Amino acid sequence: MDIRDNPFRLGFGLMRLPKNEDGSIDIPQVMQMADYFLEAGGTYFDTAYVYDNGKSEEAFKAAVASRYPRDRYTLATKLNAWLQCHDEASAKAQFYTSLERTGAGYFDFYLLHALQRNNYMKYDEYHIWDYVKELKSKGLVKKWGFSFHADPALLEELLTLHPDVDFVQLQVNYADWENPGVASRRNMEICKEHGKPVVVMEPVKGGILADPIPEVKKIFDAVASDMSYASWAVRFVASQKNVLAVLSGMSSLEQMDDNLRYMKHFIPLNAQEMEAIRIAQKAIEEDRSIPCTACHYCTEGCPQEIPVPEIFAVANRKKGSPHFRTVREYDIVTQGRGRASDCIRCGQCEGACPQHLPIIGLLEACRDMEA
Repeated sequence: MDIRDNPFRLGFGLMRLPKNEDGSIDIPQVMQMADYFLEAGGTYFDTAYVYDNGKSEEAFKAAVASRYPRDRYTLATKLNAWLQCHDEASAKAQFYTSLERTGAGYFDFYLLHALQRNNYMKYDEYHIWDYVKELKSKGLVKKWGFSFHADPALLEELLTLHPDVDFVQLQVNYADWENPGVASRRNMEICKEHGKPVVVMEPVKGGILADPIPEVKKIFDAVASDMSYASWAVRFVASQKNVLAVLSGMSSLEQMDDNLRYMKHFIPLNAQEMEAIRIAQKAIEEDRSIPCTACHYCTEGCPQEIPVPEIFAVANRKKGSPHFRTVREYDIVTQGRGRASDCIRCGQCEGACPQHLPIIGLLEACRDMEA
């Protein structure tokens, strides 16, 4: 199956799957979500070796690979050369572990995971570029590419050095369209210039745009009050040229239903809706909330075990409500873990952040929430 032959552009991202009370993935609900997705015409599933410590790939096997014939779906997963590995051998071994976890037999799309300025050389050091081409020559990978969280200059460099890349996965959403730290628009343009189709990740910016700031809600409600805020974000990126698939990290049946409602028979944004997006972008530029997507890459390896996303969430809620009980909420999220004042400024978090947030400085500003 080739997704390019399928007009259905919604992809099922498996990074934020529904959880049970004990923190395990709710497999029965994932099964239902996968059923709805496939019945509606969807085919593209996206996971990664490091998602939920491998539980995401295992959930795919339980919900899809063990229940559907191989020609009913396309699967993407990723090799991460800077997390959960320590040398070339352990990095390359991720492929076969992923193959076993997913039960897919082969991968339709295989990616070098989350390339940034601070880690992209690992993929050279471990000879991963040549490795994935070898996997493709063996038929174990149909298409290969990389997911990217860095500046346009590095993207241009990588696509020039590796012209045989089949596709690129980019963070694209209306909030980051002109954000210099993400550069969604320019990175999209570079991929088009190099003839590389784009798989979009973070169209809802880790859920932030599903519940945007009040100013943005008012803008969208004035145009179409019956549409979810997430739909504005997903439809915006799906309306762009050169998009192969738009990934949505769905966490519930309700989110799946909402996405299918407007993506099963997708209609691009019209002129009035695009103008609403432009006004919303301006409102977001003027806002001062911390745009953390809670991916938790920053907490991997933090020597102080500081729950950075949770602290930032408390700070954002404090901003939105003058009566918010900040100290109590802050104490809850940091109980048994590091606090903002425990930061030793090692920089590990900033090097790992896909949003390129100045985490050290932001944590310093959060110290006033401590009792």
